[in-house]
Amino acid sequence: MPLLTRITGPRDLDRLSLEQLDQLAGEIRTFLVDAVSKTGGHLGPNLGVVELTIALHRVFESPKDRVLWDTGHQSYVHKLLTGRQDFSKLKMKGGLSGYPSQGESEHDVIENSHASTVLGWADGLAKANEVLGRNDHVVAVIGDGALTGGMAWEALNNIADAKDRPLVIVVNDNERSYAPTIGGLANHLATLRTTDGYERFLARGKDLLERTPVVGKPLYETLHGAKKGLKDFIAPQGMFEDLGLKYVGPIDGHDIEALESALARAKRFGGPVIVHCLTEKGRGYQPALQDEADRFHAVGKIHPDTGLPIASSGADWTSVFGDEMVKLGQERKDIVAITAAMLQPVGLEKFAKAFPKRVYDVGIAEQHAAVSAAGLATGGLHPVFAVYATFLNRAFDQVLMDVALHKCGVTFVLDRAGVTGTDGASHNGMWDMSILQVVPGLRLAAPRDADQVRAQLREAVEVDDAPTVVRFSKGAVGPAVPAVGRIGGMDVLREAGTDIPDVLLVSVGALAPMCLEIAGLLDKQGITTTVVDPRWVKPVDEAMAPLAEQHRVVVTVEDNSRVGGVGSSIAQALRDAGVDVPLRDFGIPPRFLDHASRAEVMTEIGLTAPDIARQVTGLVAKLDGRFERTAAHAVDSVEPARD
Repeated sequence: MPLLTRITGPRDLDRLSLEQLDQLAGEIRTFLVDAVSKTGGHLGPNLGVVELTIALHRVFESPKDRVLWDTGHQSYVHKLLTGRQDFSKLKMKGGLSGYPSQGESEHDVIENSHASTVLGWADGLAKANEVLGRNDHVVAVIGDGALTGGMAWEALNNIADAKDRPLVIVVNDNERSYAPTIGGLANHLATLRTTDGYERFLARGKDLLERTPVVGKPLYETLHGAKKGLKDFIAPQGMFEDLGLKYVGPIDGHDIEALESALARAKRFGGPVIVHCLTEKGRGYQPALQDEADRFHAVGKIHPDTGLPIASSGADWTSVFGDEMVKLGQERKDIVAITAAMLQPVGLEKFAKAFPKRVYDVGIAEQHAAVSAAGLATGGLHPVFAVYATFLNRAFDQVLMDVALHKCGVTFVLDRAGVTGTDGASHNGMWDMSILQVVPGLRLAAPRDADQVRAQLREAVEVDDAPTVVRFSKGAVGPAVPAVGRIGGMDVLREAGTDIPDVLLVSVGALAPMCLEIAGLLDKQGITTTVVDPRWVKPVDEAMAPLAEQHRVVVTVEDNSRVGGVGSSIAQALRDAGVDVPLRDFGIPPRFLDHASRAEVMTEIGLTAPDIARQVTGLVAKLDGRFERTAAHAVDSVEPARD
């Protein structure tokens, strides 16, 4: 019987020998490749933490001891060892989440898919243990580039302040986030990786000196007392010790015995300790190791033997943007690009190859990226910061106070906007069009197809006195949606064909095909509909109010939160213009959405053509009824003429 099938919880690991643990590690890697190749998911990071996860659960007693993961996409092995071995519906509706999930297991403390937050969590949990007199341990595993985020260092500053508060920080150092990790910290860790001779030097010195009569032991103690200076010379882990943090390592992150020894020492220490583990992303799977770009950080469905994708979905939104960026770079030398540790996922890889000196990877540091972009713009360049829509939330203050306040020409390109689905609540890009509405001067575009991505990106980079935003969806881009006319700056996608149309349907971004479908369904009910794409949803086009006034009702449809979104801004614009037309806004409800496919999520929240058409039909029927009742009441109230 395979060992993995006998593991129902962490304590089942206690009875295994070292040889069996090595066998279990091999079984886990085989399982991960087989399971994730069928569903897609984060493969490379999890192949790299197999032995580390086993050692953590052998040394610490989860859930009494809190084991936290940053980022959470490296927690698949943790799931397997805590009784969750059905990966058949990974990231699918009703299946396991791609991140830790409190709803799945008592062993999952935080969901944590936005990087660099785990040390703040750990600091708070350790303080709670201290106040409440608990002797539980807190273990924070941080890696895959998360230490490049400023929040991690803010937390370290606080953690180091309490020398006797137990907290174990495990640095999973695989040299990478999505791609090879960038920055000064990465260089520091690289130095540690290449100077492992210190421990061997000290051990040999101890053996030699302790065998030396009379002066040997005093000399060794003197040498050991000079440990910090020697470390700074041979391996500069003094940076951590200067913060007041005990440092252990570097440790081979694939040697279970060495890992257990280091973690056990850290557990006994009684204060904050950093355990520095060297791991290999994609370990044990040759296709991942040969993928220099990101070591199979995240994959779709693949052939397990070759690592090749099973099917191609055609051109996607990201690649359309990436190709256009290269063209812009060729035309304009002032265009530069910024990424926060996601060069390939946001489509900037081709730009980086074409213009290596005009792309800046700042690490997982969205706040810094936005401020740096402001500096680049002030210096005479036009920066394009490409980032997932959900991660722009982290840089809101910088967009507002550094970019917008200073009227900097910075273009933010938001990938994975709207419902993304399988990565769950934290990755849906459903807040950007709400939070950005309050930024003075900011202009926001929502392209409906590939042609509009190209056109509106070009329009965005022409603006040099305000921030601009271009947001688009995840996945395949779909066919072009042609306009049949233009009113103001808005594209007309469908004309009502009557002088007094019923519905003005405002389609936002990638939902244009669905809005045309809604109009077709309404037409079958005898409801005439004009469909427009505003293209730029902020500010509201000046032609919107007079156009709305020509219709009986306005309906907005957006792939964003209904709270404070495009529908709300249009409603306000109509009120400001004195246009008293009923408006119904359709969008994402203000709640966190469970992981499922995009189509399943859209159905669950009622953001589908049949659902919306049904509600609009009812709305128009109520208007008709109201008008009929009003007319009938007017006739009944007329007094008969007197002779």
